[in-house]
Formats: sequence, structure tokens, C-alpha cells
Amino acid sequence: MKPTQWSFRRIEKKYLMRKDQYEQLCEALSGHVEPDDYPKSTICNLYYDTPDYYLIRRSLEKPVYKEKFRLRIYGTPSEDNPVFMEIKKKYKGVVYKRRVCTGARDAIEYLAGGPEPNVNDQQIMDEIRWFARRYPLQPAMFLAYDRLAYRAINDPNLRITFDRNIRFRTEQMDFFHGDWGERLLPPDLVLMEIKIPGAAPLWLTEILSDLRIYPTTFSKYGRCYQKMLQKQTKGEDNIA
Repeated sequence: MKPTQWSFRRIEKKYLMRKDQYEQLCEALSGHVEPDDYPKSTICNLYYDTPDYYLIRRSLEKPVYKEKFRLRIYGTPSEDNPVFMEIKKKYKGVVYKRRVCTGARDAIEYLAGGPEPNVNDQQIMDEIRWFARRYPLQPAMFLAYDRLAYRAINDPNLRITFDRNIRFRTEQMDFFHGDWGERLLPPDLVLMEIKIPGAAPLWLTEILSDLRIYPTTFSKYGRCYQKMLQKQTKGEDNIA
């Protein structure tokens, strides 16, 4: 099992596929990949943003540089879970992620103006403190999904994940009310992410080409934010 990483630099490509494409892909990947250290998990995120959703609005404009901030828990959330406080940045297509680990309650209280929590890396915590001072952060969206994770047999730095049942909510935005939420996508769609430090190997690009699975622009938080706006617009139309 690899030690926990606190800093990442990698390329991330996303692919949205139907269930039949997913099944064909899993068969084609056999012999090339193996289950990751945590092959099956539920991932729960609490995204923080400004009151006017500046961070996600800017991200959706597809600038050269963009950034997000979130808390993340692996597994069923509770007050006893450790939580990752993460700054995620993207510059010219390369993703950079910096994170620290602390208690879920401590992280939420800190971001609400409470005392700074004890963390594993003070330098990264300094960056988080600066980020929190730069933006008036508040809980903006709870987002969860169920993940299957694999890595390439010949290159453990190449990871492939499949996310299903992506769900979100904009009420009870903490980790202490379960992982329920409104479904983002139809149940027959699967979101795949390929994470790799550099270019994808030839065997992988050939498999994707043969199955006609192509990369797409997809931000989970961004799509959920857009769906939230659509619901608000419909509600205003019904009132009118």
C-alpha cells in the first residue's frame, strides 16, 4: 500500500460513457489494470465557495488558471472520520492538489472562524489559511459518489476510476447527515477519470479509440451547480 500523498501534479482526463461501453471497457482493460489500494469506496465532498459562487463560476468560464476548495471524506461520513482539506488548482490542463488531514468537526469549525486545527503538514496549512483569508468561504454544496478504482499493473502512477450515483445537496451541508442527495446523471451513465503524470500509454489510447470513448469536459461541482441554477429558474417561473 502506498503512503498517503499530500501533494499531486498530474493530468486528469474525464470520459462519460453508457453502461454497455463501460462493460466493454472493463473487459478490454483486463490484464492491464488491477484494483487500487482502496478499490471500492464512497467519496463525500463539501465544497466551499464565496456567497456568489465566484470560484465555480470562474471555473466554468474555462480560464487558463482556476482553483477550488473542498473537504473530502472517504467512506461513510461521521464526526470520527478524518477529513482532507484540499486546494485543487488547474493551470494549462495540469492539475495540482495540496491537502492536509484533520478531524471533520475541527475542519468545519475552523472554516467557520474557529481555531486552526492540528494537521500533518504546516506548510500546506499555511496555503489553506491564505486561501481562506483571500475568499469569504462558506459551505456551498455537498457532493458524493460511489467509486471503483484501478491502477495500471506496469505503472501504479496511472489510475483509472469509475464514478456512479453522483449526488448532491445544498441543505444540511456537512458530513453529519449522511451521504444522500439528488442524483446528477441517469443511472446508466458512468464517469471515468484517467489520472497520470504524463501521456497515456499506447495500449490505453488504442482501447479507448476502438471503443469510441472520447474525453469530455466534466466538472462534478460545476454540473451540480448548473443543475441547481436550473431548478432555481424553474421555481421562479412557477411562482411568476
